Amino acid sequence: MDLIIRNGRIVDGTGLPAYQGDLGIADGRIVHVGGRIAATAAREIDAAGRVVAPGFIDPHTHFDVQLLWDGEARPALEHGITTVVPGNCSLSLAPLKAEHRPRLVGMFQQIEEMPNAAFDGAFEWTWESFDGYLDALRAKLSVNVAPLAGHSVIRLWVMGDAATERAANAEELAAMQDLLRRCLEAGAIGLSTSFVDVDENLQPVPSRYAHFEELDALAAVLGEYGRMLQVVPEFYATDITLARVDQLAELSLAHQIPTTFSPLFDSAANPDNVSRVMARVEEQMARGARVWPQVQTRPIDISFTFDVASLLFAATPGWYRTMRLPREEKIAALRDPEQLEALIAEAEPGGDTGRFARVKVRAVTRAEDETLVGRSLGEIAAERGSTPARVMVELSLANDLDACFVATDLGHDDPARVGPLLAHPLVHIGASDGGAHIQSFATYGDTGYLFSRFVRDRHDLTLEQAVKKITADTARIWGIPQRGLLQPGFAADVTIFDAEAIARGDEVAAHDMPEGGMRYVRGAQGIDTVIVNGAVAWNAVDGYTTAATGQVVSA
Repeated sequence: MDLIIRNGRIVDGTGLPAYQGDLGIADGRIVHVGGRIAATAAREIDAAGRVVAPGFIDPHTHFDVQLLWDGEARPALEHGITTVVPGNCSLSLAPLKAEHRPRLVGMFQQIEEMPNAAFDGAFEWTWESFDGYLDALRAKLSVNVAPLAGHSVIRLWVMGDAATERAANAEELAAMQDLLRRCLEAGAIGLSTSFVDVDENLQPVPSRYAHFEELDALAAVLGEYGRMLQVVPEFYATDITLARVDQLAELSLAHQIPTTFSPLFDSAANPDNVSRVMARVEEQMARGARVWPQVQTRPIDISFTFDVASLLFAATPGWYRTMRLPREEKIAALRDPEQLEALIAEAEPGGDTGRFARVKVRAVTRAEDETLVGRSLGEIAAERGSTPARVMVELSLANDLDACFVATDLGHDDPARVGPLLAHPLVHIGASDGGAHIQSFATYGDTGYLFSRFVRDRHDLTLEQAVKKITADTARIWGIPQRGLLQPGFAADVTIFDAEAIARGDEVAAHDMPEGGMRYVRGAQGIDTVIVNGAVAWNAVDGYTTAATGQVVSA
């Protein structure tokens, strides 16, 4: 054997009770699970007091770009993730003609808040086809990738500028079907689409111009392969979401395909949303449809600076337009008394200062402002006889737009409501958004939050149930073969962790992007070792090992 893990508490992904035993690995596959192994191996790990589980699978990421300059998909491996699904929300880096690259970059920057540093000089575009993109990934992967093809880019390829003008004709539908087939043959695990996203010009993305006939035609192709359809519904409106659930159910039944929609999150502003949506999901699942809602584990926290347009300002159009201005024009607008007063009035209508009062100062560049770090804008404003919005502008200008703020617990923040939702047998744990919004919030920490808050603290799920949710269940829902279980013959993707210590790590700024760009990441707590296809890819002592044994995996 190449690797033996001894004395572990084996949680095999089936949901059955944990048991003590050894696990043997050879040639990237599991060859033994259970009783003590008498033989020795080239490498052995003593997992006494630790859980030995299948590698976790993250079904909703946007690592499409990052994987080209970071085959480890940092910090995914640190959190026990061994397989990621990029290409969500109608966006993928292929199939993509060269002339459409700027448009796709604009969409990634708008929708997923990807900075220029993630694209400029970070990699060389060497492909147009889906198989060409996967070839560009394979050389440096340390994590497994199960990629989706994006509906918006398929539309762009076939229709060009007309993709954002009109419905497709019969000839174009046939061409999109053929193109999707080529993507699936190359290794795409399914198709993603969106009903809500907008491009850099705040216009609907191409997928939103598709009529139902187009989605049905593409779902028919997915049915030929039994592949997944991922959808971003109008999550802000319950009635429309219910209609999308019904639509997905009809597509699932007609073409015998799995479907999934994300996000579904709990919100005090719409307290009946989750119960109504889940009732409809239960109804459609009872008919035999496969419509899996994706639910994230963690509250919604957003970090932001005035230097980058954040989705936090989407509900205040004046602010959002200002934040999208070129840097010097933005500073001039914020310094202009008339424009500033208009912004303050929009943020604090009628003197209501609640919008930004709880926002905290996260980091500053001026030494004289250091004492403000960790304090809320509401507190600072009260001391200064000002208002939170005005203080935020003043601090931003004083720190050359580099003052960083954080808005916490913007939703999905009530464990008493979220815990039972995560435990629901029809809920699919996902929606991490890893690789996206990397300058706004650290999207990782989902697995640690699941085990610390909802297993260890609240007992909404048992350890075995939680592991099953993010391993075997995800592999089954997405049709990822030979992963998600500790079983002889399965790929040796393994995560070893301390059940009493695993938690959502601290969020820190990391300057590890190309061109010195900065992003926010969460380190791991309680993860000991992560094994991908039989090789140690990360451990708590050595960190990343650049094992490069990741694979493109498909149904």
